[in-house]
This record gives sequence, C-alpha cells and structure tokens, in this order.
Amino acid sequence: MTPLITANQLEEILNSGENVLLCDCRFDLVDPLAGRKSYLEGHIPGALYVDLDHDLSGTKTGKNGRHPLPTPEAWAQTKSRLGMDSKTLVIAYDNQGSVYASRLWWMLKATGHANVQVLDGGLDAWNGPIGTLPRQPQATSAPVAAMPYVGLVTVEEVVHNLQAKINVVVDARANDRFHGQNETLDPVGGHIPNAINYFFRENLTGKSFKSAEQLFKDFHGLLGATKPSEVIHQCGSGVTACHNLLAMEIAGLKGSRLYAGSWSEWCADPSRPVAL
Repeated sequence: MTPLITANQLEEILNSGENVLLCDCRFDLVDPLAGRKSYLEGHIPGALYVDLDHDLSGTKTGKNGRHPLPTPEAWAQTKSRLGMDSKTLVIAYDNQGSVYASRLWWMLKATGHANVQVLDGGLDAWNGPIGTLPRQPQATSAPVAAMPYVGLVTVEEVVHNLQAKINVVVDARANDRFHGQNETLDPVGGHIPNAINYFFRENLTGKSFKSAEQLFKDFHGLLGATKPSEVIHQCGSGVTACHNLLAMEIAGLKGSRLYAGSWSEWCADPSRPVAL
C-alpha cells in the first residue's frame, strides 16, 4: 500500500462503501483545543477526530518529552476504542501539511497495521462535501493485540550513538530552533550533538508532498551513502520527525527509525550534552 492517497482516490473509496476509518488529526501545539474545535466546525463527512495529546501520546513524566508514545498496551487499547482492527483501512489527514497525520501513520505502521494512508494535501485538497456531525468511535468487536513499536529508538541508544557514530540523527525542526534560537516550546535551546538539520517543510510544495523522485533526490543529497536503516529521525517531541520518516518512505527509502522522545526528552536531563 502506498503511503499517500489523493483526494480523488479517497472520494472513490468512500463512495464504494469500503470499510474506511477516516481520521481527522488537526492539532495546534500552542492551542491544544484548536484542532477539535476546527473539527467540530467542519470536517470530511464520517471522519473521527483523533487527538495528539489524548489519543496519540502517553503519560508525561517531565522526563520523557512533550508527546511521549503510549505504551504498546495503551496504544492497543486506543486502537480498539477507536475501531482500528487489523482489517480496517485507516486514512489520516490534517490541514498542516500532514504533520499530525504522519504521527498516526507511523504509530500504526510501527505496530503492524499495514492498511494506513495519509491524505496528500490534507483537508485543503478535499473538494467534496464538508460535514459538522461528529463521528462517535465504535470499538472493535475483539481487543486489539499489543505490538511493540518496530523502528523505535530509545534515548539510551542516541546517547550511545554520540560515541559510536553508527547512525545519522536528522532533526526535523526549523533551522533557528535547531541552532537554539527562538525556542518557545522547550526550556532549553539547541540540538543533539552531531545531528543534522532537515526542516520537515522541505518535503512539501504548498501542503502536498513533493514527488517521490524529488524527495529521493533531496534525501540522497542530505544523506549521501548513508543507508535508511542508519538514519534516526527526531524533532521537538516526536511529531514532525514522523513527517521526514514518511517522506523517506514515499521516496522508497524504507527502514529509517524514530527517536520519539526527541529534543524535549533529551534536554530534560541536564547531563546530556547540548550543541548550538
């Protein structure tokens, strides 16, 4: 299954009556209630709202980042509650260049759910009707089995990599935040030593992804001979990093991994080094 789906393809699937769970993932890091408010004001008919804070994140401890992943057990319970069994086709969208939709895409793929796609261009690409009636979750008939996250990198592995230098760490944040400037989301500015910066918006033309060929060219220029399996993606809190991971997948560069704790976890421990 290709990672992306076009608005026309989505409309055909919805009209066919196929079992689709359409997930509206709109969110705002500064105003966490804005995404749900926008959903209630208008969404693709039949879409279910999936919240970054409540559905796609786990319990925060103050040390594990702003959007820690839920445990595999908790994520399995959430999938079951939202109606995501192994046969369900899940299509995610937002209106921010697929940033939050990418997080849902990665979480599902990483735990063995193959039938998931991201609506390229998001809500802006949709030319069909807009609805305001919220969809209520319908739980799966049987519990969803807990699966470990494949491709997840721990902070200990990133610390080890400072010396081993086996993997290339790619930071998806904007260039100024990478250099410790204009930091408003985390208490410490800077980046993980030896990380390279690739702002996730470089993957886009407008709010749609660049072509697979262009993305391949861009990432090849960034990474050279580095294998995808030797790439660790991170960002501020493990969200926009998924965008770079998805872009590499679109480009056919499969196998890169995610440090989900990202900068917000890294900088929570003052013993970890900070580069500017």
